[in-house]
Amino acid sequence: MKTVTVNGQPREVAASTAAELVDELDLPAPTVLVELNGKALHRSEWPTEAVSNGDQIEILRVSAGG
Repeated sequence: MKTVTVNGQPREVAASTAAELVDELDLPAPTVLVELNGKALHRSEWPTEAVSNGDQIEILRVSAGG
């Protein structure tokens, strides 16, 4: 387990990558944006972008509107 900050809140997570983190948090991948330590990640980067102890992560939910 590692401690990361997600949307300003400390969390203990087992995830090793951004993709695993989205799964661990039970978020629907097509509707979220992930920023890791100030870098916005394209969804194709999630499986290879490592999550480390102390990382600052912002997750935003996107919704279409009219």
